[in-house]
Amino acid sequence: MKEYPFYLANEPTRSAEAWPVSNKFSGEVFARVCRTGPEDLQRAIASGAAAAPTMAAMKPYERRAILDHCVTALRKRGDELADLLCVEVGKPIRDARGEVARLIDTFRVAAEESVRFNGEVMNLEISDRASGYSGMWKRVPIGLCSFITPFNFPLNLAAHKVAPAIAVGCPFVLKPSRLAPVSALVLGEVLAGSELPAGAFSILPVDHSDAGPLSTDERIRLLSFTGSREVGFKLKGQAGMKRVTLELGGNAACIVDAEADIEDAVERLVVGSFSQSGQSCISVQRVLAHDTVYEALLERFVERTRELVVGDPRREDTFVGPVISEDEAARIIEWIEEAEAGGARVLTGGQRQGVLVEPTIMADVPRTSRLYREEVFGPVVGLGRFHDFEEALDEVNDSRYGLQAGVFTHDIRKVRMAWSRLQVGGVVINDVPSFRVDNMPYGGVKDSGHGREGVRFAMEEMSEIRLLVVREG
Repeated sequence: MKEYPFYLANEPTRSAEAWPVSNKFSGEVFARVCRTGPEDLQRAIASGAAAAPTMAAMKPYERRAILDHCVTALRKRGDELADLLCVEVGKPIRDARGEVARLIDTFRVAAEESVRFNGEVMNLEISDRASGYSGMWKRVPIGLCSFITPFNFPLNLAAHKVAPAIAVGCPFVLKPSRLAPVSALVLGEVLAGSELPAGAFSILPVDHSDAGPLSTDERIRLLSFTGSREVGFKLKGQAGMKRVTLELGGNAACIVDAEADIEDAVERLVVGSFSQSGQSCISVQRVLAHDTVYEALLERFVERTRELVVGDPRREDTFVGPVISEDEAARIIEWIEEAEAGGARVLTGGQRQGVLVEPTIMADVPRTSRLYREEVFGPVVGLGRFHDFEEALDEVNDSRYGLQAGVFTHDIRKVRMAWSRLQVGGVVINDVPSFRVDNMPYGGVKDSGHGREGVRFAMEEMSEIRLLVVREG
């Protein structure tokens, strides 16, 4: 059984104690990771703060070379990384390959952005008072960053913080999820083989009880957290004056209007609802279908869902693998049963076997139920109907969350109306809200967080504007 070191100030480091990491499908321990303590975190923060001037002074082409190194190394290890995701997270192998491809894309885009992250020359002569003055501004790295990432996309969600930090010139300390730390430590192996300055990065699978300085330490200039709303807002309250980027939960909705292509919509809804076993903050959780297409959509959606293979994530034909733990599987079933008690109907699925939860479609889900109002984070979707498009928009907005929403329509007026009125960070037309490309601005409103990821937009979060004003002599 392999034991993985953590990375402290760029160096692989071992400790006397190690955590077991389980295969999420079989439950067997497949690896151990060296545990870090409070003193390791303090050393990591001190090393990162000391490295900030050196990182900031790096030339853009030097940052690009480091990111290019990562792209090359990750490509060579693509099959290994996909297999690791399959074991560590229980991600079906086809989805695992997709995450690795996105991981590489994220580093590749960061390499491109690192050499075109520019400022602007400004005309300040907008009145007589400013005659003879000119101005220009540039972006400078904010300094040491702390990153906290979840289990569901342990490689690519880490990449969405790490790659922009390197591209802009920020040292960082990364805390991966204890449920899936190995992926981040393998990423550490890749970074350790690069020309990053000494102390530029640390990757520490630190216990939650010891992780407080990641939000409270004043040497850290930015905290970027991806995870639950409860933890995210707690960390924000502890962060003091540092900048905070929060990528939190959702209960994404998708509207299927009268003129939509039902077969196409169903195929995309199957992917959006049940890939990754529904363990995505932009997984489809609510579907609203127009009265005229509701019955046809329901019938075909149920039919296609019953065809999905549930089981061993290493099989090529598996579409739905395990959720992250048996406790989570039990919680998901509890939410389904609660909605049923309130009048919801299970159209297909609704059962579990250990960590495997059947892909589930429900109708008439009460708006007061947790299944409607909260983030289920599992392969469960509720199907409702609407008559008036504007009322459907209002129902999508009837949520504390606002990450992304999907709308299937060919009416340009409705496209513009949805873009204007939906209270979300992104509106996706003729596809599910689960769609994401790694260079687009990504983030939410309301309780889904604030700030944006997507490489260039994350670089903006990790930098500050510095102005220069020149008076003609």
